[in-house]
Amino acid sequence: MLDIAGELHEWLEQGREFAVATVVSVDGSAPRGPGAALAVDADGTAIGSVSGGCVEGAVHELCTRVLADGTAVRQRYGYSDDDAFAVGLTCGGVIDVLVAPVRADEAGRAVLGAAARAAAGREPAALARVVRGPVELLGHALLVRPDGTSQGGLGGSAALDRTAAAEARALLDTGRTGVVDIAEDGSHCPGGLTLLVETSAPPPRMIVFGAIDFAAALVRTARFLGYHVTVCDARPVFATRARFPDADEVVVDWPHRYLQRTATDARTVLCVLTHDAKFDIPLLTEALRLPVAYVGAMGSRRTHADREGRLRAAGLGERELARLRSPIGLDLGARTPEETALSIAAEIVAARRGGTGLPLTGTDVPIHRDAEEGADDGREPEHGAPARERLVRSPAAGAAGAAGTAA
Repeated sequence: MLDIAGELHEWLEQGREFAVATVVSVDGSAPRGPGAALAVDADGTAIGSVSGGCVEGAVHELCTRVLADGTAVRQRYGYSDDDAFAVGLTCGGVIDVLVAPVRADEAGRAVLGAAARAAAGREPAALARVVRGPVELLGHALLVRPDGTSQGGLGGSAALDRTAAAEARALLDTGRTGVVDIAEDGSHCPGGLTLLVETSAPPPRMIVFGAIDFAAALVRTARFLGYHVTVCDARPVFATRARFPDADEVVVDWPHRYLQRTATDARTVLCVLTHDAKFDIPLLTEALRLPVAYVGAMGSRRTHADREGRLRAAGLGERELARLRSPIGLDLGARTPEETALSIAAEIVAARRGGTGLPLTGTDVPIHRDAEEGADDGREPEHGAPARERLVRSPAAGAAGAAGTAA
């Protein structure tokens, strides 16, 4: 639905009543994915598309009917239907579409308006809606913002809204749209409800400094996790597109100079893999003063001790030094570039979600953390570390195997 946020915001401001059809699942070949939307107002005016033209006529008719009777419905179109050719879906795929009314008296109208306004203004937000479950819950909406505040509800319990908000924030962190299965009581047991979570945020950035072989593995892992990845190195012979085909950007520049001129925010992750003082010290001096999510640096413990001394000499205080993850990564006993990338990614996830980095076996910590339990509550923790960087470590945690052996 947020793909037509600008037009919907205008309709809502004008007081129009309409029904909006949203693709909630796709199986096989289909022109558009989950989140694609078509809206039809009381005059029959339509905006958007759910299938690139294949089933627009049938969905338009269904929108008109839903707007008239005020009841949300979920409809499947595809080759398994007897009327697949009649509605025009001849491409061989199956799509499920949720059609919900947005009338003047709809309780969720204000929530959809706030979501459309945020998306149209390029403000980060996530919209969670019930797309499978009891009829009375279909179409209920919950808007979640990065700071943890929310608006609306899913028509169930407070526990359901809390769980939905936590799941929505997880997708918002990565800028992804996706579906989540949870129970009506808010537990993570699948089968009761399916939520469609649409986000209006771009994916978070990871900037990898140092065009080494470990960087190539980290780039692949970061892309899998949903990051927009930039590789930066001052050496043009190493910072090439051929060596980093999976990176979104490859930049040839001095790391600290690039960091000064590029955009970062509270979700940005900075991984310093150069372990060379002439690059590391000016770069980390800049990085540790920025309000980013994570700053990690590769190197042995000897390298870290030397680096920390140099950073103090450069004017950094204990509050800033406490933010540095060095040696970078969790203690997984990593050796290969791929294993080291996994250890770094694991520490980033733990820092973001408030995880301990400990095995779940033999512990009683929650497997899933709600927003108020995680690291992203926006409050300033003790010892000066940013809230999203809190991580309870095991005594052995703190060094990736391969990262810890790098000189």
